[in-house]
Amino acid sequence: MTGAAGSGRRVPAGHVPVPGPRTWPDGTGGASAGRVQGPGPGVALLYEKSRPGRRAGTLPSYPLAKVEVPEGLRRSAPPRLPEVSEPDLVRHFTALSARNYGVDTGFYPLGSCTMKHNPRVGERLAALPGFRDLHPHQELDGCQGALDLMWRLQVLLAEVAGLDAVTLQPAAGSQGELLGLMLVRACLAARGESGRAEVIVPDTAHGTNPASVAMAGFDVVPVATDARGNVDVGEVRARVSGRTAALMLTNPSTLGLFDEGVEELTRLVHDAGGLCYYDGANLNAVCGISRPGDMGFDIVHFNLHKTFATPHGGGGPGAGPLAVTAELEPFLPVPVLVRRADGSFALEREAERPLSVGQVRGFPGPFGVLVRAYAFLRAWGPGLREMSQAAVLNANYLLARLRDAYELPYDRLCMHELVLSARNLKRDHGVSALDVAKRLMDYGFHPPTIYFPLVVPEALMIEPTETESKETLDAFADAMLAIAREAQTDPQLVRSAPHATVVKRLDEARAVKQPIVRHRFDP
Repeated sequence: MTGAAGSGRRVPAGHVPVPGPRTWPDGTGGASAGRVQGPGPGVALLYEKSRPGRRAGTLPSYPLAKVEVPEGLRRSAPPRLPEVSEPDLVRHFTALSARNYGVDTGFYPLGSCTMKHNPRVGERLAALPGFRDLHPHQELDGCQGALDLMWRLQVLLAEVAGLDAVTLQPAAGSQGELLGLMLVRACLAARGESGRAEVIVPDTAHGTNPASVAMAGFDVVPVATDARGNVDVGEVRARVSGRTAALMLTNPSTLGLFDEGVEELTRLVHDAGGLCYYDGANLNAVCGISRPGDMGFDIVHFNLHKTFATPHGGGGPGAGPLAVTAELEPFLPVPVLVRRADGSFALEREAERPLSVGQVRGFPGPFGVLVRAYAFLRAWGPGLREMSQAAVLNANYLLARLRDAYELPYDRLCMHELVLSARNLKRDHGVSALDVAKRLMDYGFHPPTIYFPLVVPEALMIEPTETESKETLDAFADAMLAIAREAQTDPQLVRSAPHATVVKRLDEARAVKQPIVRHRFDP
C-alpha cells in the first residue's frame, strides 16, 4: 500500500490512509512551513464549492435603525467569502473535526501530561441545572450545595495529600506552583527569615518549576540526577544552607521513577529551616499508596486533569488545588471556604484572614472542573489505590515489551510512565526520537512526549495511564517495535515520515515563525 501522498512509501497493513493531498494555488503542494495540504476528495475547500447566491442560513431581522459604518472603516470591496449551502457547510466542518486527534479518538501516550479518559458521568453531573446555571455572584445562602461539594472535595484532597488544608483557587498546576511559593515567602517572613532566597530544583523538574521559582522572586539552585535516576542526595546536602527557602520535587520524577532518597531529602531541607514543595503532576502513580505529607512535604499542588480525569488541554478549563500543612494554612488565599458550627458554609475574606497572601483568581475555584473531579473521586473511593496500581502495571508492561528495542536510561521498574531513549537508533541508523514520533502517526497513534526530560538524550516519554486496555497497549508496542525494525531496514522511511497524514513533515522552526493561517487565493 502506498502513502496518501503518492510517495510510494509504505504504510502499515490495514491502515486506511487519509485522502490524497491537493496542490495549493501557488503550486507548492503545501510543503512550506506550517502549511496544511488541502483536503482530499469529499472534503473540498469551501471556496471550491462556492456558487453565487447559495446560503447556509439567514440572519434574523430586527426593527432597529440602520447603523452607518464610519467612512474610514468601510470596506472598499465586499469580503471574499464562500457562498455555500447548509449541507456543504456542515459536511466541511464535520470532515475537518474528524481530523482532530484526542483521547476520545485514540491512544494518547503523552508522558507527564497524563491524557486519560474523562468519564462521561462527570460531564453529566457538571451539566446539572443547579450546577450549570449557578452564577459566580450568587449569594451564599443560595449556593450552599455547591459550597458543600467544594468543601467535601477539599477534605478528600487533603486526605490524598496527607496534609491539613486545601485551597481550590488556582486555575492550573502552574498557578498552584506560584501560589505555593508565595506561601513559602509569607511563612518565612512571618518567621522573620526573609533572607532565605534559594529554592532547590532537580534537573528533572517540570519546566514550570524553575519558572515559578523565578516569578516568585527566588533564586533557582539546580541539583543533578544520580546514576540510579534519583536526585543526588550528596549534592543537595552540599547545596542546602541558611539561604534555602524550599525544595521543589516531583515524585515520581519526570523519569517515571520513585525517588529512593525522598525522606532524606525532606529531612535535609527541614533541618536547614526550609520548606518542601511537592509537584503533584505525577500523583497518578501513588494515590492511595503513599502520601506526600507522609514523605515530609509541606505543600502539594494537584493537577486535577492529570490525576482526577477532568478535561485537559485547549487552553482550559484547568484546576490546580493546593494542599498545605497547618503552619501554612493561615496564609492561604482568600476567600477561604469554611464550614460553620451549624453545618452551613461561608467564605472568609481579608478581615478574617489577615495573614492571607491575597486572592489569586476572581472566585473561589473553577467550579465546573471541581464537580468533575469530585465525581471521579467519589466513584473510585478507596479504589484510588487500584487506579494507581493499574497505571503502574500498564507502564511496566510497555517497558518490558520495548526495553530491548530502545535504550533504557535507568534499569529499574518504572512508575506510571516510562522513559526510553532512541539514542541507539540515532547512533546506528540516523533515526531520531522525532523521526520515531512522526512515524507513529502513520500507525494511527499520537506520538509520546519527546526530548523530555532533558537529562535523557533522544528521550521518548510514554504514559499509558490506567484507562487503556492490554489490546491497546499491545498495538502501540507492536508499532514501536515495527518502527525500530524499520530504522534498521529502511531508515529513510522513518526519517521522512509521516506519509499517511494530511499534514506531512513540516519545517517546524519555520512553521512557528511563519505560520500560514488563511486561505491562499489563485493569482
